[in-house]
Amino acid sequence: MVDSTNFHSAKTMKTTLTIAGSDSCGGAGIQADIKTITMNGVYAMSAITALTAQNTTGVKAIDESTPKFLKKQIDMVFEDIFPDAVKIGMVSSSNLICVIADRLKYYNAKNIVVDPVMVATSGFSLMKTNAIKALTDKLLPIATLVTPNIPEAQILCGHSIKNTDDMQNAAKTIGDKYRCAVLLKGGHNINDANDLLYANGEYQWFCAKRINNPNTHGTGCTLSSAIASNLAKGFSLIESVQQAKEYVSGALSAMLDLGKGSGPLNHAFLIDSGP
Repeated sequence: MVDSTNFHSAKTMKTTLTIAGSDSCGGAGIQADIKTITMNGVYAMSAITALTAQNTTGVKAIDESTPKFLKKQIDMVFEDIFPDAVKIGMVSSSNLICVIADRLKYYNAKNIVVDPVMVATSGFSLMKTNAIKALTDKLLPIATLVTPNIPEAQILCGHSIKNTDDMQNAAKTIGDKYRCAVLLKGGHNINDANDLLYANGEYQWFCAKRINNPNTHGTGCTLSSAIASNLAKGFSLIESVQQAKEYVSGALSAMLDLGKGSGPLNHAFLIDSGP
């Protein structure tokens, strides 16, 4: 018999839904998102857009969810545990993007963070050409924040980015066009690890030193999930980005070295692993 007295001390948590693809080696996608959300003190839920066969050396195959099944996943989450934030990662087709946008608008979802995953760290294309138009037409206009890297931002803004002035112009172009905040991630030989936030017509730089760690698989997934988690907890956008960057820096600084390619971060670096 269950002792009902145990339920008197029950606690609630803030919640985040990640809508993304599964990474079989656990470094990116749904697996990285769940680890990140959990380590940031938020309850993680998921809707899987695709199964991938991949490891640290590359992506070998992608098997998409059907639009009908993705819709059911999202509906089941919102109808039971309404998420305080939503992170959207890899979505490779326009049909799936349309389903996501439709359901998020239907439920009036809040704190939507879109990580426009177009190319894997290994160079494998993760988004079909027609999906990019669906992303810009359907998802970005309902996003709270979009978090492109330099190559992704070049696609979204339509011009090259070679320096910090270009970063500012690109962030403004994307943000003003789609009416969402933009966190343009640095790197790619432009700066060390300085990210630019453009929100409400204002710029905010987040500066950090580049960590000399070649194992960066899933860094973008981790950052966007951490931001969503902090938004779920009620932090401002600036606070959420700052805390997320600190978490990613800690996960990189742990210098985890797994696999034969670009390995994953140590998402659980805050847990004492003992002697």
